[in-house]
Amino acid sequence: MRSLNEFNCNNWKSKFYFIFLLRSLSRYDQKTQLRGVNSMEGLVTQIQGLSGTDSDVLSLQNLLKQADDSLHAESTRLLPFLDQLDPAKHSLGYLYFLEAFTAGPVTNEHASSSVLMIARFISSCVAEQIRLAPDKFISVCKRFKDQVLLLEEPLRGVAPMLTAIRKLQSSSEHLTALHPEFLLLCLLSKCYKTGLSILEEDIFEVDQPRDLFLFCYYGGMISIGHKRFRKALELLHNVVTAPMPTINAIAVEAFKKYILVSLIHNGQFPTNLPKYASSVAQRNLKNLCQPYIELANSYSNGKIADLETYVEANKDKFESDNNLGLVKQAVSSMYKRNIQRLTQTYLTLSLQDIANRVQLNSPKEAEMHVLQMIKDGEIYATINQKDGMVRFLEDPEQYKTCEMIERIDSSIQRLMTVSKKLNVMDELMSCDPLYLAKAGRERQRFDFDDFDNVPQRYNI
Repeated sequence: MRSLNEFNCNNWKSKFYFIFLLRSLSRYDQKTQLRGVNSMEGLVTQIQGLSGTDSDVLSLQNLLKQADDSLHAESTRLLPFLDQLDPAKHSLGYLYFLEAFTAGPVTNEHASSSVLMIARFISSCVAEQIRLAPDKFISVCKRFKDQVLLLEEPLRGVAPMLTAIRKLQSSSEHLTALHPEFLLLCLLSKCYKTGLSILEEDIFEVDQPRDLFLFCYYGGMISIGHKRFRKALELLHNVVTAPMPTINAIAVEAFKKYILVSLIHNGQFPTNLPKYASSVAQRNLKNLCQPYIELANSYSNGKIADLETYVEANKDKFESDNNLGLVKQAVSSMYKRNIQRLTQTYLTLSLQDIANRVQLNSPKEAEMHVLQMIKDGEIYATINQKDGMVRFLEDPEQYKTCEMIERIDSSIQRLMTVSKKLNVMDELMSCDPLYLAKAGRERQRFDFDDFDNVPQRYNI
């Protein structure tokens, strides 16, 4: 057995070694922190000195790429250094520091100050500098969106996000990853009119397919909220007919709304998707949206009672999809469609006859529908209040007013611009090596003998 003195001696040595180890680790940690602070201070100095000319900014970009890992390692201690940088002068350097600083989780307490910091940066940053690091800028803006949603104040993010889009875009034809984020904020804040501002722009350049799906889906919902059903139908149509290797949830939800908006705007839903829709969409969308297909079939029968019965039986399904409001609008639109059918058959009808034929409860309700349709330009008619008779009229538009001529000219100019753009894209595609290789492989599947000879109209 060990003696008591030997045990105490060994125990004393262990305690001494443990204390020595703790002090060494503490000194090492202090040196590491000091080295990190010194390197960040040096980086700030270089950012301040290399943010003047374009060549300096390019050199700074390489330097910041090398320091990116260090910035993320020191993310919790970057706030004092951000105060030393001017976002309007040192936009690229500020972006790298801000992206690293906001990379961690943000609590409700810090979200408000972080939102102000990012909004100020978006407002004052130089577009040419932030475009050198688009992924960093997109990450910061998406975190900004998450934080305003965390604060349950989506309206605070609408204006800054629109500014971010304009600074990130290379042209108005460029769809960025921030477009869907902006439209989502507009939806949640019910700021539909602001969202419409970017929906009128023609898009020809897309970074990621998912951005296009979300842009058209959210855009369709904003157009629905603003009662612009023609535009909503166009955007939702783009989603369900876009190329897709596999079916996705965005396309399924868009197809449900596409059916409902088709009923509201056109009074019918086409049985088949266009031929240019992907085979995946052709095979799967109808099966995944069967209750909506059956709703469209019931709508086509023109019997309001049957339609209302079907809606009531499937109310829970439509409500769980957040489409019950649109379904009710579709049901209401059937009254309009039935009234429009009457204009094709009769010149005059009493309000009582209209109420009976359209299955409305009273002549007063029929009068309200007719007046609203006249106001919206859906029918042309006059109501004689004395005898309760409605006289249906022809469309008075003669297409010869200055306003109409300007609208026609504007449409022609836009079509010419789109046609020129398509010709340019067609030429670029015809020279693309990948496209030519695929076209060559497809051509081998066919034999020219399989095609009938085309008769020559002229002999040369």
